[in-house]
Amino acid sequence: KMLSSVIRKSAFKPSTLLNTMARTVYTAETKPHVFINKHTKVLVQGMTGKHGTFHTEQAIAYGTNIVGGVNKRKAGTQHLGLPVYANVTQAKKETEAEASVIYVPPPFAADAILEAVEAEMDLVVCITEGIPALDMIKVKSIMNSQNKTRLIGPNCPGIIKPGECKIGIMPGYIHQ
Repeated sequence: KMLSSVIRKSAFKPSTLLNTMARTVYTAETKPHVFINKHTKVLVQGMTGKHGTFHTEQAIAYGTNIVGGVNKRKAGTQHLGLPVYANVTQAKKETEAEASVIYVPPPFAADAILEAVEAEMDLVVCITEGIPALDMIKVKSIMNSQNKTRLIGPNCPGIIKPGECKIGIMPGYIHQ
């Protein structure tokens, strides 16, 4: 069990995120674990902020397939050589992203999680700590009412597949 984690099962289209080999597809019902690899396409919510920029650079250096970022005020621009989109739905449509990582301040983190759930991201990793409890009660209620998105976090270091994909704040040199 992961503290502060909510992991949901998928019943819609099979997720390519939940695979361990090249592009073999499993559904959450047949493979109850979350797997990421070098093929996992990752969006970064809050990529243009100080912490988002730092950890996105670290993830790219590690080999993570970052496909873009989300920031309503900076939509249509580029940051770290990657496109910035207005919302997660648009970003997912244009990049076919499977996972999202959230680096936004506590007052905005619950809304960022819900935006990713609404876009039906396969995996959402929320690093943010200090999210108001009532906001997380709302998030948990919505997570329990759907069966597509899995949430890791909030207030967690993320998830990593050594040598392939790092979604979160773990130092890459430790996981080689």
